[in-house]
Amino acid sequence: MFYKEERLALFIDGANLYAAARSLGFDIDYKRLRDGFAGEGRLVRAFYYTALVEDQEYSPIRPLVDWLDYNGYTMVTKPTKEFTDASGRRKIKGNMDIELAIDVMEMADHVDHILLFSGDGDFRRLVEAVQRKGVRFSVVSTVRSQPPMVADELRRQADNFIELQELAPFIARTHHHREQAPLHHDHQSGPTMYDPDDRG
Repeated sequence: MFYKEERLALFIDGANLYAAARSLGFDIDYKRLRDGFAGEGRLVRAFYYTALVEDQEYSPIRPLVDWLDYNGYTMVTKPTKEFTDASGRRKIKGNMDIELAIDVMEMADHVDHILLFSGDGDFRRLVEAVQRKGVRFSVVSTVRSQPPMVADELRRQADNFIELQELAPFIARTHHHREQAPLHHDHQSGPTMYDPDDRG
């Protein structure tokens, strides 16, 4: 799937990847993730996209954002917008799709292989456009959650689909204060969480 000399770029849709990993029962160690892919080729850039709630005393994501910023990730953030929907409910909107798509198109001229950590079907046309430039495109998400986190059309368009659950042993955060057995147990019982017929 990877060639040693190819130039790689990672594009991480923060909210989407967090939700996918959570649905599989693990947390991501972003240092292991970055180092792992850096070992597969020449890692040019690793982008991380997230919306941040402004005017909040303490944002739970802020420590992660700061850590990533200092540890080799290119951070792309924007403030969330708060609005009231038709039924009077307060909603928060923080979609980073446009920012991500623009950066992918700009980077496509400088890399050989792009990895998108998102299952969002809205990115299918982006994948197609980048492939027309001669760049290989891999999507990292999961079909093993209920419901699957990756849109079928995105998975079909990509050159490769990388199942997040299979990456877990290499990118999961290991909790040292806890025994490793539960993680191992979860991994073993993984297939019972989804119907094998759902794999497409």
